[in-house]
Amino acid sequence: MQTTANTFPRLLLNHAKQQPDAPAVREKDLGIWQTWSWAEVAREVREFACGLASLGFKAGDNLAIVGANRPHLYMAVVAAQSLRGVPVPLYQDAVAGEMVFMLEDASIEFVIAEDQEQVDKLLECRETRPAIRHIIYDDPRGLRHYDQPGLVSHEKLCELGRAWDAAHPGFFDQSVAAGEPGDVAVILYTSGTTGRPKGVCQTHASFIAAGRGGVETDKLGPGDNIMSYLPMAWVGDHLFSVAQWLVGGFTLNCPESTETVMNDMREIGPSYYFGPPRTFEGLLTAVSIRMEDAAAPKRWLYARFMALARRVGADILNGAPVGFGDRLMYGIGNLVIYGPLRNVLGMSRIRVAYTAGAAIGPDLFRFYRSIGVNLKQFYGQTETCAYVCLQQDGKVKLQTVGSAAPGIELKIAPDGEVLVRGVSVLKEYYKRPDATAEVLDADGYFHTGDAGVLDAEGHLRIIDRAKDVGRMAAPDGVAAGAMFAPNYIENKLKFFPQIKEAVCFGHERDQVCAFINIDYEAVGNWAERRGLAYGGYVDLAGKPDVLALVADCIAKVNTDLAAEEGMADTQIARFMVLHKELDPDDDELTRTRKVRRGFIAGKYAVLVDALYGGKSEQYIETQVKFEDGRTGVVSATLNIVESKRFAPMKAAA
Repeated sequence: MQTTANTFPRLLLNHAKQQPDAPAVREKDLGIWQTWSWAEVAREVREFACGLASLGFKAGDNLAIVGANRPHLYMAVVAAQSLRGVPVPLYQDAVAGEMVFMLEDASIEFVIAEDQEQVDKLLECRETRPAIRHIIYDDPRGLRHYDQPGLVSHEKLCELGRAWDAAHPGFFDQSVAAGEPGDVAVILYTSGTTGRPKGVCQTHASFIAAGRGGVETDKLGPGDNIMSYLPMAWVGDHLFSVAQWLVGGFTLNCPESTETVMNDMREIGPSYYFGPPRTFEGLLTAVSIRMEDAAAPKRWLYARFMALARRVGADILNGAPVGFGDRLMYGIGNLVIYGPLRNVLGMSRIRVAYTAGAAIGPDLFRFYRSIGVNLKQFYGQTETCAYVCLQQDGKVKLQTVGSAAPGIELKIAPDGEVLVRGVSVLKEYYKRPDATAEVLDADGYFHTGDAGVLDAEGHLRIIDRAKDVGRMAAPDGVAAGAMFAPNYIENKLKFFPQIKEAVCFGHERDQVCAFINIDYEAVGNWAERRGLAYGGYVDLAGKPDVLALVADCIAKVNTDLAAEEGMADTQIARFMVLHKELDPDDDELTRTRKVRRGFIAGKYAVLVDALYGGKSEQYIETQVKFEDGRTGVVSATLNIVESKRFAPMKAAA
């Protein structure tokens, strides 16, 4: 790559020159894969950028992008950057009320939307924020008779762009040439777990450095394929599907819909894959359901070979010494179990896979590596381009997120907080100098808010969010109670396919209690095979058999905690299965599905009090929001279940 390719538009033009006919982007539409070459992407970006210029978009303006993973939306990112403007991706599942804040905060006048659903939300937003002057839409279906001012199709915009380009020769090239590495390349909003989301300003230099670090570590290039299916507003997608794509020159593949991702993956066979832990949890749940429905001989074979995989699979993947007999049996297992399983998951060609966005439970991590999927961890935040630590091949540890990535310095503050300095750290929060000063210290270190420790080899282990790490109440005669890391316990619980979400409480308490969300599909399948009738989520969640099933999962987690040094006191004492799923629309989760722990504790205070008050059941009514904006009430009497706990044990060597 030429040294002058130090902005994303220049990287794109480099690929268009060096590999013009190679596939840059694919999209499955109406069952057929459509392909854009690098030369075609560069041409469409040019048309889009000139079309924006014809509408008055200029350097310093922000372009909101709302929709699923679509080639034209990724091209819109580079088109805005080509004019020294800034793309601002927003979560496509956000309701209009949530979008208004970010549209206002980022002073948005121009928006590109995927389809009619997003256009409708934006028109609703414009009723309270008339500053939105232009709404460009990609998919014209259902919009034929819309005549609102400022509404223009992508096709029409490109037509305007071609005319503008012809009338202003050299304009586009001069705009791209004027771009600087220190220009803001994107504004990504934080998930807002503790308050209003903040716009994180990241430069071309930061994201290109982060992209190059990953590309060089894993030797990614034009021969690789990636499936782009996660929200464009998530920093992980921007790193993998924009920065690494434009640095490495591989091919993006956009699925037909979120429902077809698995089938589309099997067709494409990506060599490079990434996703947050919840995605890998969901895939494992789907496998578990299928195996429960399989014939008895298949279940026996699966159980036997998975036991072998848990014992030696990760060692084989790491290149560690393994006996001939185990290697032979693993080879047989690869033919009859592991290979077909990877194919079902769409991972038969995976060369490297990453998980990022939240801590992954070691059991879940071990499962994928044991079946031959080279799953590794990537650690970072929106403020660090999701780029702080990465795991290198042959140096993967289940309990850590790897060592400092190229160009990154790590240190642990006296209070245990992870501090980061280096190429990927944010430039600033948009229009928030006060918030910027809170997270960047005088030495240039970004304060992550995560608590962690560095081992002797420099590998970082994340314990939990620093604000969430607490202490159990100290027993009589003891100076301090056991450390309480709720996320660590919750990840252990979510390894079980029957448990979709968990929220643990225990700070300054004498015991740990938990809220549980069951996985409706997995538990529903389990119930149907046992002839257990139920009438929806609330009914299923309250069944005594289901409570016993969850209690068994918790007992297994408590067994693990009893064997871990310093964790025996954090075994779960009591739990209840909630009557509804925790939902971003109800403000209980962020759009990236992170638990809003404080909000949940306040909203369900009556349930928390019941858990710690010795009650056996508690009635509750909860208001919920539906997708169409309506509200309703869900009520239930929830049973509180005592968990089986164990005496502290010495961990096996």
